[in-house]
Amino acid sequence: MTRKNRLLEGIAASPGIVMGPAHVLTQEGQVSTRLLYTDQEVAEELKGFNRAVDQTEEELIRLRREIAEDLKEHAYILELHLLILRDRMLLLETQKLIKEQNFNAERALYQAFLKIKEVFQRIGDKHIRGRIQDVEAVYRRLRGHLTGRGASKTFEFPEPVIIVARDLSPAETTHMSSSQVLGFITERGGKTSHTAIIAHSLEIPAVVGLDNATLKIESGEEVIVNGVSGRVIVNPDEAMRRSYQVRREEFETFKWEVTQGSSLPAVTSDGHPTRVLANIEQPDEVSLAQKYGADGIGLYRTEFLYLGQRQLPTEEELFHHYRQVVWAMAPREVTIRTLDIGGDKFLSPLEYAPEINPALGLRAIRFCLKEQKIFRTQVKAILRASAFGQVRVMFPLISSPRELHDARLLLESVKGELAREHIAFDQKLPVGAMIEVPAAVTLADLLGREADFFSIGTNDLIQYALAIDRGNKSVADMYEPLHPAVMRMVRDVVQVSRKLGIRVAMCGEMAGDPLYIPVLLGLGVEELSMNPTSIPVVKRVIRMTSLSEATKIARRALALATVEEVNEYVNKEMDHRFPDIFRFGRPLVANRVL
Repeated sequence: MTRKNRLLEGIAASPGIVMGPAHVLTQEGQVSTRLLYTDQEVAEELKGFNRAVDQTEEELIRLRREIAEDLKEHAYILELHLLILRDRMLLLETQKLIKEQNFNAERALYQAFLKIKEVFQRIGDKHIRGRIQDVEAVYRRLRGHLTGRGASKTFEFPEPVIIVARDLSPAETTHMSSSQVLGFITERGGKTSHTAIIAHSLEIPAVVGLDNATLKIESGEEVIVNGVSGRVIVNPDEAMRRSYQVRREEFETFKWEVTQGSSLPAVTSDGHPTRVLANIEQPDEVSLAQKYGADGIGLYRTEFLYLGQRQLPTEEELFHHYRQVVWAMAPREVTIRTLDIGGDKFLSPLEYAPEINPALGLRAIRFCLKEQKIFRTQVKAILRASAFGQVRVMFPLISSPRELHDARLLLESVKGELAREHIAFDQKLPVGAMIEVPAAVTLADLLGREADFFSIGTNDLIQYALAIDRGNKSVADMYEPLHPAVMRMVRDVVQVSRKLGIRVAMCGEMAGDPLYIPVLLGLGVEELSMNPTSIPVVKRVIRMTSLSEATKIARRALALATVEEVNEYVNKEMDHRFPDIFRFGRPLVANRVL
């Protein structure tokens, strides 16, 4: 007898609650392996591989042409896949393995993909690390043409279904229809993957990162997908179905009410304003930021263009993308973070050896100051974009006043170059330092002499302060934003910034979690930057909180000695004050629902 109400847990990727029959997409078979013994066999294998590349290119071009009008803004993903297809690490490495190692094409392609995957796995920034999904999507599509098994998954069914797959590429997601696909579950992926972003745009509920989903769920089984909590219920009984229907209606009502207020200013109930900004990686995400009422862009990550091309991006390419975002957001402010990646992570001709501990190595501002030609190109593009709206530039991983001073010297040098070329730019472009390491907290008073603003990057700050690798499952549960040490560091940075009269923002994930908002307000943080979809609920919490209440909550939390005490206190306070929000608005709390 089939067991009822089987509970599976993954990562909430796109909000919504749906129920329907599962359709499991079969996994790919094993990679075929054989050695080639004659020159003729090698030539035939190369010919077959090159033919598969051409077929894949034709398919991607066709998909780009056929993409739905309301999803045109996501066409850049297919353009990126075309670039990856011709990338030297995929194309030339595969051909090299066929010619020099006598591998058959399928095995050579697989080995080339594994090499690229290894490069991405060493990247500290999870947003950039997640981009391996685009490379894998191209690999799967190319392998499908190479083996004759096809690459594209079709989404035409006799009834609407919930897709269960090992993974879905962004290209596949763009061709989904809500009339055919109620929701989807994947074994891979994260909140910041392109697939999750597109699922948001399509408003298709999704749960990703659910281990062995294709083995735990069978086609035809009824499943409930809770894209708010990350929970999946397999074979719900009648009582669970009724509960699901009630929860779904409650969530839709809650979602509508919260979104209605997203364009309202984030002002506390006693009249204190807070700026709520958006974190983005791609120009297409600007539409989400605008939809959900962002006051500006508080963090524009710029690494993506460097990872997605065979060569380093040119000044014109960078300028084009930056101007696109600045134009779209004008007159609201856009904060552009300079390159935050190490030299050994490029899919381009930079010769850096892999690092044992890249999070503590040559990355971010350290790398940029070493590779000043790359840095100057990016800074020049940012300055040029500043002529088209309100722009701030922000330097990541600052750990000493000397680094910030040297970065500013380079900025001033590039300004002089542009002035001599009679190219317009903002002469008073604000310059910020990201506070991401404990040294920056300790030296905030000195950094403030060179900075026009601070932005606290809690993702790294928490990791470095607590010596916790948040990507390591063995210690991930020790990653505690409300750790007393973290709260004290935030308080100290705010106090220094107030004395110096400079703005202080927070752009880490902590800023977008409604649970922490009163604490952050009480600590004095006046700018919060987050994933665009978090904005409506964060604004709602701010409007329902008085600064005086928030200050009391923060003081009480600061007085507690252990993180367990702080978590217990803050959770009780928030559950009591915001019962409707903490039923749906925060995945770690919302998992009590369903």
